[in-house]
Amino acid sequence: MARGARIDSAVMFVQDLDRSVTFYQEVLGLAVTDRSSTAALLTSSEGAQLILRAMGGNAAHTLGGVGVQYVIWTAGSDEDLRRCERVLRERSAHRDTRDSGGTVAVEGRDPDDIVVIITYPGPDQVPLHELPVRIYGW
Repeated sequence: MARGARIDSAVMFVQDLDRSVTFYQEVLGLAVTDRSSTAALLTSSEGAQLILRAMGGNAAHTLGGVGVQYVIWTAGSDEDLRRCERVLRERSAHRDTRDSGGTVAVEGRDPDDIVVIITYPGPDQVPLHELPVRIYGW
C-alpha cells in the first residue's frame, strides 16, 4: 500500500553552527547524530532530521522571500510542548502561544531570528483543514 510522500529532513543554513546546534538540542530535544566543522545532523527518536549548515556571520535569511520560511514541529505531548515553551522563554526567544481549533502553537525565534513553531497535537491527530492565518503575517 502506498503511503504517499512525507517530509524526510529539513536543511537549514545558519550563521553559527555551535549556537544553532545548542538551540535545537535544548528547545526540540534533538540529538547530534553526525557532525563536521561546518554541518551537523540532528535527529529525534521519532525520526525527525534537521541538517544545519554553517554559512558564516554575514549570511542572511530574508523573511517573505522565495523559499522555505520555517518548519513547524510537533511536540510529543502537551508536557513536551510546555517544556519547549519554557526553554524558549528562558532564552528570551518566545514570541507567542496560541490555541487554534484544539491545536496549541508555540512560536519563537532561533539564534538567527528564524521562526520556530512547535505544535501539539500534530497533524497526525488533528489534521489541518484550512490554511493557517499565520502564513499571511508578512
